[in-house]
Amino acid sequence: MILDSLWAVLDGPPDHEDRAGDLGAGFARLAAQHGQSGVDPLALGAAMADLVDDSRVAMRSGASAALESAEATGPVGLVTNGPEHRQRVKLDALGITDRFDTRVYAFDLPRRKPHADPFDRALATLDIAPERALYVGNSLRYDVAGAQNAGLAVAWLGNGEEPDPYDPEHVLDSITDIGPLLVD
Repeated sequence: MILDSLWAVLDGPPDHEDRAGDLGAGFARLAAQHGQSGVDPLALGAAMADLVDDSRVAMRSGASAALESAEATGPVGLVTNGPEHRQRVKLDALGITDRFDTRVYAFDLPRRKPHADPFDRALATLDIAPERALYVGNSLRYDVAGAQNAGLAVAWLGNGEEPDPYDPEHVLDSITDIGPLLVD
């Protein structure tokens, strides 16, 4: 599928200030990988950016139940590298904005994940020591490394890739596997 191929060639977190340019860079890499010339990657990126509707999101299967389990054990925070104006649209569309006791939009901070700063901010707001927290994420480079930089244990939602050189404390096959890791 072309979108899967595009996401695979995008390197690092998206450039939220230049979504069209970011997608265009991905299309350029994809065209080069397949020996395609005569492609205008910036035009493709701009066209795709125009089609993106941040409110058209869906929860991953089991995510609502996992969030409910987390809420039952203590405060829940959200740390994302995305800007508030885009991430808030997604959270509102899912109806979960108010289910988080704190939300940290690292794009709007001087440093983003994998730096410890966004995690430190969430922990401070929640008044939770790092050793009493568990971070759940799907990115080895940004979530696992960043949370561990802040002293948190991490449950990595694996995607079939090997976690090396990262070493998450827990590897989840599904978000529904989070229950036993949550403690009061």
